[in-house]
Amino acid sequence: MTTKPADLSAIDIHTLKGEATTLDSYAGDVKLIVNVASRCGLAPQYEALEELQRTYGDRGFTVLGFPSNEFLQELGSDEAIGEYCSATWGVTFPMFEKIRVNGRNRHPLYKILTSFPYANGKSGRIKWNFEKFVVSPSGEVSRFMPTVVPDDPQIIAAIERGLASKEA
Repeated sequence: MTTKPADLSAIDIHTLKGEATTLDSYAGDVKLIVNVASRCGLAPQYEALEELQRTYGDRGFTVLGFPSNEFLQELGSDEAIGEYCSATWGVTFPMFEKIRVNGRNRHPLYKILTSFPYANGKSGRIKWNFEKFVVSPSGEVSRFMPTVVPDDPQIIAAIERGLASKEA
């Protein structure tokens, strides 16, 4: 299910190195936003996320990784997270500082993203690590459960739709 969100571009974010930026840096791109955790059983999804980045990156697509210790499975420091992702999975896509994805103190990005429904029509809190949101350049959002792998045909279709609208 896709719906049109509020504009995400002005939301303040920080890279793993602590540099302040906004999602405006990725305006016009199809974005796959995912909350990640290094010690999660779903961490092998990093490999498929990186493959998506390599496959579609030159067409205006980017994976944006947001580490979270929401489920007590993330490393302690941003430096350790960056080293793990690079050394273990060869991650080249942008990674950001550790954030909260649920509760009163969740990051503003996730306050917006969690308002969008899954294909079953239900929205709400993040269920687990590696929940995915494909955001098209026009702001359409497709939300996927953590167990839906990054190269699932539904995710590929959402990416392709976003790229087609961008290239039209």
